[in-house]
Amino acid sequence: MYQDKTLVCKECGEEFVFTAGEQEFYAERGFQNEPQRCKKCRDARKNAARSTSREFFTATCAACGGEAKVPFEPKSDRPVYCSECFAKMKAE
Repeated sequence: MYQDKTLVCKECGEEFVFTAGEQEFYAERGFQNEPQRCKKCRDARKNAARSTSREFFTATCAACGGEAKVPFEPKSDRPVYCSECFAKMKAE
């Protein structure tokens, strides 16, 4: 039913193969568009998005009083927990 297609990456301009198996996978998931980037360029974009540094905020743990570094700005109306206390609470 599906046949391999050769596409051109819009990022690097290299040709890449959109295999029959990949086409079937896209169809099963309901994806409408063909990929526009080769695997190398897709991976590079994913890694670039992951490597952006996140800002961390320091807060006082509501359970043990220790220092907690969190990736969001703490608000006074909600408790903040250090990773150890958070893990203990989650396990209970």
